[in-house]
Amino acid sequence: MTLTGKEKEKCFIEVDYYQNFKHNQIVGGDVFLLHKIKEENRIISVLSDGLGSGVKANVLAALTSTMAISFISNKKDIRQTAETIMRTLPVCKVRKISYSTFTIADIEESGKARIIEYDNPPFILIRENRLLEITPTPIKLSFNRYKENVLNYSEFSVQMGDRIIFFSDGVSQSAMGSKDMPLGWTRDKIVEHILKAIRNEADISARELARNIVDRAHYNDNYKSKDDITCGVIYFRKPRRLMIVTGPPVLKEKDSEMALMIDKFSGEKVICGGTTAKIISRELARKVTINLDERDPEIPPCCQMPGIDLVTEGTITIGKLLEVLESGTVNEYRRDNAVSKLLNALMNSDIIHFVVGTKINEAHQDPNIPVELGLRRTLIKNIVRLLEEKYLKETKLQFI
Repeated sequence: MTLTGKEKEKCFIEVDYYQNFKHNQIVGGDVFLLHKIKEENRIISVLSDGLGSGVKANVLAALTSTMAISFISNKKDIRQTAETIMRTLPVCKVRKISYSTFTIADIEESGKARIIEYDNPPFILIRENRLLEITPTPIKLSFNRYKENVLNYSEFSVQMGDRIIFFSDGVSQSAMGSKDMPLGWTRDKIVEHILKAIRNEADISARELARNIVDRAHYNDNYKSKDDITCGVIYFRKPRRLMIVTGPPVLKEKDSEMALMIDKFSGEKVICGGTTAKIISRELARKVTINLDERDPEIPPCCQMPGIDLVTEGTITIGKLLEVLESGTVNEYRRDNAVSKLLNALMNSDIIHFVVGTKINEAHQDPNIPVELGLRRTLIKNIVRLLEEKYLKETKLQFI
């Protein structure tokens, strides 16, 4: 069953992953890549597991993922793609296996999904809160250096609410050899865990579900992972919308317009900036109170306002947000401050509407403050670019 025209308009394809490196490793041997082809409305994601761990495994997994993205994006033959990758990579002479395994997910806007697997644990499809088994078609490869190589190919149509979960063997082999799980974390137990997580939080995001699975696998290994642990999740659902309002309007007459925009917005609402918060507080007759529990030495504390989900300081918070987005350390940034809360709001949203006031903030004309601090528009434009290119978010930018 494919998505109907009405479902296509409402359906958002959320793809995210979470990862934990092998104990005492600073580089992971699993690589997850994501590529969106806007003109074709396709999303391609690849999870590759390099043999072993550390830098060497990372390089091989990265090479595998990059080649897979390139070939599949250009609609190359599946068998040819796999054989080209395997010819490029070395094979372990001792273990007689390829130096890298992979799972490729190719999703079209029509609802057609193609999953291509080589030596990774089989993917899991959850529909209507139960496991839906998909029988893959085996594709024998002509390239066999030490053993017969077989790809598993699955093609099916998705429905609203479906979740596709795939992971490296660091998940399925967690706790292997232990008294409770001598065979590791078996597929049945993983499915049971996933269904419980969904029952507990019906709208759990792809990012949070992936983190939930990885955290449990890490726990299975007594918090000393025996291998890199990576999980990717694809979730088909209604889009989550977020509005971020920052900076006072260029004309005072526009204050009421800005306040009305955020008040009437259907979705999560965020205000960045003390002056902006004061304007909206005045226009909507709502009190702003500061959160005195936050004591981050670098980031000013959040505030609360009825009807608004998050109120933060402006340029310092936005500047740090940009820094974290640029560095790609979103998953690692876990602090009880405004930046962390703003990151969560962004990562858990799909369509992000920025409303940026263009009045120069006199507070930032102090010559002792770095010039870029006052360049609100530049900061936001850079954040918008990163959200679109690196995090595959849909954005709207409006100046007022």
